[in-house]
Amino acid sequence: MEDPETVVESLRALPSAELHHLAEALRQVQLERALADDDHDAIIAQAFEAGFARDGLGVLPWVHGDLVVCPGGTVSTSRASHRCSFVSIDDVWVWESPLLVREDKRAACGTDNGFRAVALVALVDGTELDVVRGRARAGAHSVERVVSYEVRQGELAEVSQRDAAITGLR
Repeated sequence: MEDPETVVESLRALPSAELHHLAEALRQVQLERALADDDHDAIIAQAFEAGFARDGLGVLPWVHGDLVVCPGGTVSTSRASHRCSFVSIDDVWVWESPLLVREDKRAACGTDNGFRAVALVALVDGTELDVVRGRARAGAHSVERVVSYEVRQGELAEVSQRDAAITGLR
């Protein structure tokens, strides 16, 4: 491959339409690599072992090869209330994301009702992730904490943490 500066110069010379086509092609290649990555069964099994905190909720996501591993789930405290933690990808829930490679869901262990889930998402530069922790009481759901990341150069870069209500997630 040419040196990065020469590649960037060549890209600057391309018309906008070709740049958009190239960006989509790069995204497609990153998705294809994620689909071909390692043994998804083994990654998910390891994530179910190490991806949940003492409170039963998912820990923060991490990178594994060409994938982002996203644990999530709910812990019910009664029929009308629960605590939960899920990931949104580019402003849609992980299970609705076009970058979702696979998601496995299991009933929660122990005396808590609820479930645990592990989602594998393609590691695509520019992707935005929000880890949303919330609580439902008497049918009303509220967000307690959001930790936001962006995929930059194949790594998760934390961009913010906030305690507040969030709107706009579909």
